[in-house]
Amino acid sequence: MEMWPSLVHGFSVALQPMNMLYALFGCILGTMTGILPGIGPLGAMAILLSFTLYIDATGAMILFAGIYYGSMYGGSTTSILLNIPGENASVITCIDGYQMTLKGRGGAALSVSAVGSFIAGTISIFGLMVATSLLGRAALKFGPPEFVAISVCGFVLLMKLSEESLLKSAIMIFAGLAICTVGTDYLTGTLRFTLGVEGLIQGIEFLPVAIGLFGLSEVLETAYSLLETGTAKKMKFRELLPNRKEWRLSIPPMLRGSVIGFLIGLIPGPAPMISTFVSYITEKKISKHPEEFGRGAIEGVAGPESANNAAVGGAYVPLLALGIPFTPAMAMVLGALLLHNITPGPNMIQEKPDLFWGVIASMYVANFMLLLLNLPMVNIFVNVLRTPKQILLPVIVMLSLIGVYSANASLLDLFIMGLFAIIGFAIKRVGFKPAPLIIAMVIGPMLENSLRQALLISGGDFEKVIFRPICLVLYIIAIGIMVMPWLLKQGSKSSIKS
Repeated sequence: MEMWPSLVHGFSVALQPMNMLYALFGCILGTMTGILPGIGPLGAMAILLSFTLYIDATGAMILFAGIYYGSMYGGSTTSILLNIPGENASVITCIDGYQMTLKGRGGAALSVSAVGSFIAGTISIFGLMVATSLLGRAALKFGPPEFVAISVCGFVLLMKLSEESLLKSAIMIFAGLAICTVGTDYLTGTLRFTLGVEGLIQGIEFLPVAIGLFGLSEVLETAYSLLETGTAKKMKFRELLPNRKEWRLSIPPMLRGSVIGFLIGLIPGPAPMISTFVSYITEKKISKHPEEFGRGAIEGVAGPESANNAAVGGAYVPLLALGIPFTPAMAMVLGALLLHNITPGPNMIQEKPDLFWGVIASMYVANFMLLLLNLPMVNIFVNVLRTPKQILLPVIVMLSLIGVYSANASLLDLFIMGLFAIIGFAIKRVGFKPAPLIIAMVIGPMLENSLRQALLISGGDFEKVIFRPICLVLYIIAIGIMVMPWLLKQGSKSSIKS
């Protein structure tokens, strides 16, 4: 199918009443979870993952896309009005967004954030459409050795780009890979690390681990820290309109942030957050008035908010084209597809055109919905912050328990969920992040299967696995990523001595 006729067909899927409802629900839920500190898109996706079993795969993808985009919108609201980043990607927005609020221009900052997010989202969805089609065709030439190389390169990039130290990231990745080995060996039928527990014969399910690590651990963290939220004054609609100068200063950062965000979304790691830092630094360096940054510069809102939304579109490219999630949120999306026995990858566009193009079209629809929702309804969304935690946290726990148990009717899954909730809470307290673990858990089976298939094809000859052209390029990139910082450091030391 050609791209434009395919997109028209996608809109016929996306505009079906139920799919429109999923998009609207995802947008509203995503906005609310973006506003609530600590929950974010990952927690919402984790909690709803099991419920996607009861809707079709297209609806599940549309729902999760709405949540992901909505959370990027929602996080900016509290960052600007209350100096509280509802989502990690909105931390940078606090710097200038809240200063604008103190100057009485909070409404203008919200408008610029919403419009910038809409422009960036639209640009990134177009980029997703083009890049996935091109990469999908190229990926048809990939075999098991290439997928091994992609996985290794992805893990290296993930370790280097994570917020934590290299060692901590490596520990989390190896822990995730170790979890993948529990269960029955698909090739020999041998039981591995089941400890005599019958329920572990099928392995440790992704669903209870994800909900425990990202859903319930956040509940424990919130209950432990007893976060207090501020109060925001009500915004009048006329206060939301930026003046002509603010629009003029905002448009170029929106466009630059869109490109920066999409490109950074293509690489492993916390893309929305990294893209906001890169965009903010870029705007400050090219600005004629860098001293205004940190004091309420509207460019410091427009650029980063555009970048984090564009990064969402970019993050979908490796998932849909290669079947590899480069972010924890994409791991959740992959989990939803796997629950419907759908494996994304090079053949997905040809085999599941309704799903692929329906989701692409729904992203355009959801992006427009969010623009309409986020400005007129800003006061309603901010009121979510006033929900007592004594009510909110038990509701989240109840939904998590129902969701996990309903998937397999397994008490063991509930035990695993509880165990990983405690583990997630504990590792966060000592400075570890669970994101590399969950990504490794998703990519691990593909890495193991591809490696074993490659060795079977090559007769156990590692040279034939490593020294294929694409593989060699990817391994050189991985080594370069690991070694380059050290070489640059040594070079700077030598120049200082001389």
